[in-house]
Amino acid sequence: MKLLNYTTSYFAAILLVLLGIWAVIFYLEMLDEIYDSLDDGLDNQKMLVINRAKSDPEIIQRLNFEDGSYTIRPISNKVAMNFRDSYRDTLMYMQNEKDYEPVRLLETVFKKDDEFYKLKIITSMVEEDDLIEDLLFSLVLLYVGLILSIVLLNNLILKKIWNPFYGLLQQLKNFRLEKDQKINTVSSNIEEFNLLNTRIEQMLEKSVSSYNSQKQFIENAAHELQTPLAISINKLELLVENEDLNNQQIELVASVLNNLEGLTRMNNSLLLLSKIENQQFPDEEDVVFNDLIEELKRDYEDLAAHKSIKINIESTSVLKHTMNRGLAKILLSNLLKNAIVHGQKESAIEILISENSFSISNSSNQASLDSDKVFSRFQKNSGSKNSNGIGLAIAQTIAKKYNLQLKYFYSDKHNFQLNFPK
Repeated sequence: MKLLNYTTSYFAAILLVLLGIWAVIFYLEMLDEIYDSLDDGLDNQKMLVINRAKSDPEIIQRLNFEDGSYTIRPISNKVAMNFRDSYRDTLMYMQNEKDYEPVRLLETVFKKDDEFYKLKIITSMVEEDDLIEDLLFSLVLLYVGLILSIVLLNNLILKKIWNPFYGLLQQLKNFRLEKDQKINTVSSNIEEFNLLNTRIEQMLEKSVSSYNSQKQFIENAAHELQTPLAISINKLELLVENEDLNNQQIELVASVLNNLEGLTRMNNSLLLLSKIENQQFPDEEDVVFNDLIEELKRDYEDLAAHKSIKINIESTSVLKHTMNRGLAKILLSNLLKNAIVHGQKESAIEILISENSFSISNSSNQASLDSDKVFSRFQKNSGSKNSNGIGLAIAQTIAKKYNLQLKYFYSDKHNFQLNFPK
């Protein structure tokens, strides 16, 4: 949810609660004011009727409301002495409405010529259900009007104010360190946005500088290591060809050669890991994994044949994903090579390709591996001299770079499954 819509949702919820509370308070206050007004009117009408009764004896005998809004009945002195004026709501049948309608009733007592009389006065009042209905309708209109006003304010005014922020956000979304991009900030009248622009520029400048320094260091370190390693290996190979060496000396030199070659492979693997983590493979294309694994199968047939291992590929769908083709090849190559190197002799490697997954399984004399450590660097799962423990770590790094899920599980066979986003 966007920031403006997020704040609008909060405004809508808060307004709903506030308007609800306000409506209850307003309704109670309005009822109190209505009753005060009606009671004042009844008091005034009472005084007028009593004054008229003192001068017009005929109205003393008005026993029903049929010909007016009040009745007068004689009462005993005892009842009159204990009587107090009372106001209450009641219902009365209205001829014009042909229904019972709410009225406000005042009951009082007055004295005329030593006789006491009970006076009842009524006045029509607003129906509470109609009042609540009108109030609710007005509140709904008010609420909708306020929400529309807030939305309009957000889209016309606040959106314009937040334009520098969204522009910066879009540039950061598309920013890539490896592409040597620059962020073009826009000056704003808002102090916080200008401060954000300044801090972003400083942070990116430092990040780019650190990235370039790290990249250069890795390249230089790899080059400086690779050169003396290559020279040492060449000189040792020449030394082995020397006929003056005995068998013991030749074995010692061969051991050193193996160690140096292992160090060379490890150097190349670590360099590749660093390049992947530093996003130095920007070129991407649609890679068809069905074709790629067929190509790798041909490349590794000799290695597999050396252990009498068959590679079976079953495809139920075309698996395609956008990524760097070189990294895709390294990913599948490491998984296939791992299955061959650690696979049992005279067994089969099963590869299954579906629409959203790639799985490879192999038999082995080893038991189940630790799924929490199998993708860790320098984690050797066998005694293979040619294994440096980085192949699966490289595969996991490539998978994470392209939001793929590489996981291991054991079910009579060692299984590595690569899940692709739908």
